[in-house]
Amino acid sequence: MLTIKRLDQAEAQMLIAGARQKAKEIGVPMCIAVTDEAGQLIAFERMDGGKVTSTTIAIDKAFTAAAAKKATHEYGAASQPGNPTFGIHSAIGGRLMVVGGGLPVVVDGDVVGGIGLSSGTPAQDMECAQAGIDHLLSQL
Repeated sequence: MLTIKRLDQAEAQMLIAGARQKAKEIGVPMCIAVTDEAGQLIAFERMDGGKVTSTTIAIDKAFTAAAAKKATHEYGAASQPGNPTFGIHSAIGGRLMVVGGGLPVVVDGDVVGGIGLSSGTPAQDMECAQAGIDHLLSQL
């Protein structure tokens, strides 16, 4: 497998293609965001029918996953009252997402970016995000 340290446009489009295909299979039009390793947006697609309100959510899920190097659902579990990161969702101007659907993109042990999806349930968003990563890794 090739070693990449950051995502380029071709790789970002592979992530989107894999996520889009899974979204079509499950019948949920999604907003799909891809960020670089620093959490900066490099690619985005709002599928026909994707929720307008999900645009920002998808972008912030990808941001969180890449910049914090942690899946958003892991933050969700850790940020419940009484847990060590309670209230983290209000950090960085509220950009840190604690709802499932944002995954870090890891290649050869390095976080090279993030993918975030929104418009379905958290489980559907996570399933489509993972499909995007699986598609990318199968192409490298």
